[in-house]
Amino acid sequence: MLNFITWTADPVFLHLGPLTIRWYGLFWALGIYATLFVTQKIFKHEKLPEAWVDKLFMYTVIGAIAGARLGHCFFYEWHLLSEPVNILGITFKYGNHYLSHPWELLYIWRGGLASHGGAIGILVAMILFNKNVSKKGINWIFDRLLIGVCLCGASIRFGNLMNSEIYGSVTSLPWGFIFVRTGETLPMHPTQIYEMLYCLITFAIMWWMYWKKEAYKNNGLLFGIFLIGIWGSRFLLEFIKLNQEDFESNLFLNMGQILSLPLIIWGIGLLIRSARKQKEVS
Repeated sequence: MLNFITWTADPVFLHLGPLTIRWYGLFWALGIYATLFVTQKIFKHEKLPEAWVDKLFMYTVIGAIAGARLGHCFFYEWHLLSEPVNILGITFKYGNHYLSHPWELLYIWRGGLASHGGAIGILVAMILFNKNVSKKGINWIFDRLLIGVCLCGASIRFGNLMNSEIYGSVTSLPWGFIFVRTGETLPMHPTQIYEMLYCLITFAIMWWMYWKKEAYKNNGLLFGIFLIGIWGSRFLLEFIKLNQEDFESNLFLNMGQILSLPLIIWGIGLLIRSARKQKEVS
């Protein structure tokens, strides 16, 4: 019996004349819808204004897509210069294509979205949403929004799988994938599936905590669980993922791990704060 899976999935779902519909885009849309559905259910349960959901949806989508695009372009698109550049006595060995071609930031159809950038984009969007709409605090918003975002993350990772991208190193495990479309000849860790799983597990924990333990009444608790569950798992998983860019080979931790660390620390701080508040109440 073969101890690997040969993966030849076509990233294109459908051709409609000049229009090409890709699986990745479909799973992005599905993830956004899942987030909206879960958030609507939560807001209805708490008898919050229906208009808030529509506004939150718009803030979230714009923040996530803009942040994910900018994050990819400025976190990962650094390349070794043929000749180092000296500016004010500081030598730069790496350059970024988008610094000299900023208009190409809008070329989303070329690909390139980063989850850490999306997280930062959503954070900025929620600061604005809190200021202009809810006025209940960032933790309050994230305690409710991020439950559905877990499903969005899982859906997007399935899109990555259909694109045969962002996978791991060589493995001898029986569920290793040979990604034929990218020229691989050895089984690799299907880290897209691993990431789907930790997103779904984090969703299940947060969903259970919200409905069974009323964790939303402990401000910041669900937010902290999300940060540790998602970014803690991401940090560990990066050890078996291939680096996305060559410059990461010279780093002690890769870019995904470096960007995850502050979020993990933030999550730990929120859990400690929540535990102290719970202790004071009891």
